[in-house]
Amino acid sequence: MNEALIIARTEDFVKEQLGQDTTGHDWWHSDRVRNTAAEIAKIESADVFVCTMAALLHDVADEKLNPSKEEGLLKVRTWLSSILTDEEQINHIMMIIETMSFSGGGGEPMQTLEGQVVQDADRLDALGAIGIARTFIFSGAKGRPAYDPEVSPRDESLQKEYRDYSKGTAINHFYEKLLKLKFLMNTAYGLKLAEERHDFMLGFLDQFYKEWNQRSQ
Repeated sequence: MNEALIIARTEDFVKEQLGQDTTGHDWWHSDRVRNTAAEIAKIESADVFVCTMAALLHDVADEKLNPSKEEGLLKVRTWLSSILTDEEQINHIMMIIETMSFSGGGGEPMQTLEGQVVQDADRLDALGAIGIARTFIFSGAKGRPAYDPEVSPRDESLQKEYRDYSKGTAINHFYEKLLKLKFLMNTAYGLKLAEERHDFMLGFLDQFYKEWNQRSQ
C-alpha cells in the first residue's frame, strides 16, 4: 500500500474516532497539526510521512479521550499494525505519540527530529487565535468558568492537578500552560511560528483585562 493511500485511510480512522469530540481535540485539530507538522518537517528535513502519521493519530491515544492512556495507545498500535508492515516505523510513530503529552512541561524530551516536529505542531495549535478558541471550548466542555479574579493560576507541573478539570479558569490556563509553550519549542522554524502566535495571545489578554476592568464613568 502506498503512502498516500495509508494516509487517506488513517484520515478516515481519525475522523471516526474524533469526529464527535467537542473539547477542541476533534478531527480538525488533528488535521491542522498534520498540516503544520508536514510544513515544519520539510523545512527541518524530517521524515514527512512519519510526522504526518504521528500527527494524525496523536489524539486518538490521548488519555483525555480514552478510559486510560494505555487503552488509547493500544488502539493506535492496533491500527498501525493493520496498515503498516515496517515494525521500526510503527515503533517510531508510537514513541512520538507516547511522548507527546504536555505533562506540565516536565515530560520526557523527544528522542527524534520527527518527534520534535510533531510536538511543535501540536503546541502551535494551542497558540494564537485558534489556541484561544480551543481554550474556551475546552473550558466550557469541562465546566470551567472563563475567568474569576479571585482564583489564581495553579502549578501545572503537578500532573494530578493539571487533569483536575473542576478547578481553574480559561484565563488562568494561559499562564498555567499556553504562555510557556513558546519557550518549549524544539525546532527553529517551530519557534518562528510560535512567536507571532504568542504575541497575539498577549494582546488578547491585554484587551480582555481592559474590558473586564471597565468601569462606568
